[in-house]
Amino acid sequence: MILILEKRMSIETIYFSHPTAIIDEGAEIGAGTKIWHFSHIMKGCKIGDQCNIGQNVVISPNVKLGNNVKVQNNVSVYTGVICEDDVFLGPSVVFTNVINPRSFIVRKEEFKQTYVEKGATLGANATIVCGNRIGAYAMIGAGAVITKEVKPFQLVVGNPAKPIGWISKCGHRLQFDTNNEAFCPETQEKYILKNDSVLQLNNIIS
Repeated sequence: MILILEKRMSIETIYFSHPTAIIDEGAEIGAGTKIWHFSHIMKGCKIGDQCNIGQNVVISPNVKLGNNVKVQNNVSVYTGVICEDDVFLGPSVVFTNVINPRSFIVRKEEFKQTYVEKGATLGANATIVCGNRIGAYAMIGAGAVITKEVKPFQLVVGNPAKPIGWISKCGHRLQFDTNNEAFCPETQEKYILKNDSVLQLNNIIS
């Protein structure tokens, strides 16, 4: 293990980087973050504390990752992507940042933002069409293609992705009763379904 000591805005930051990883000058990397084999961290990106960046990952300029973000192998996180804390990006997740790309037209000024809220999970091989927002603690099924907004706690699958239910913070399927109430089987947190959206009513876990 190699510990790399860098200074960012006069604050000492310690993170782990595998010798094969490339880290451009101007990238900001938080304390306790691990960057693994053959990954490229580009200038201008900001990676929070305690993140895990897997093998063969590219983090492009101006990407923002919050704290405790897990990026699995073979993911390219392109300019325009913002992930809040505790986001999970499964193996080979695909982001885009241009709606109508052409190799012979430069459209760098047309990048669209993709915003992934706190605690969301993107399953392996999911494709995220740019310009969409994924809500807090949502779960995107493996191989799903996201073409529109995903609500908080929503479970979506398929191509194009469609909602099939709701999920708790801990990742359990919520079963709502006749009063539109459900409880997480792991934590007993209470959820309510109202106006086709799910609200968490208490905070047993943080």
